[in-house]
Amino acid sequence: MISDIEKMIGVGLVWGSTNSLMRRGALLWEQKLQSATPPSADRRGVIGHLLKWLDLLFLWQYSVPFLVNLSASAAFFYILGDSPLSVAVPVTNATTFAATAVSAMLLGEEMRVRYALLGIALIVFGVWICITS
Repeated sequence: MISDIEKMIGVGLVWGSTNSLMRRGALLWEQKLQSATPPSADRRGVIGHLLKWLDLLFLWQYSVPFLVNLSASAAFFYILGDSPLSVAVPVTNATTFAATAVSAMLLGEEMRVRYALLGIALIVFGVWICITS
């Protein structure tokens, strides 16, 4: 049986990895927008923004991680029903930050690796303190 702590860590891992993937998809979308012709005057208002937003959602590199992220959010709210808020939020958010850093490194984003690894180590230590206390 999976414990609530393991579920929280799992949600954090999913959130963190999908954050990096959604960022990658959003960057692809921005490149697509920059290479497109300038929008006409009627596409600059609310309708134009809505069409750009829909275009982002139809980009599978963004929408698939987004849907997985939303599924993890639903799981998080389910977990909150059985877990103390004072443990669930710090554990899940800390795991999310660490997973985002690791997945961003794996995707080749530029960062200061030593500082990122130190931060991840501190996050893991903090989660360990929350879990064991």
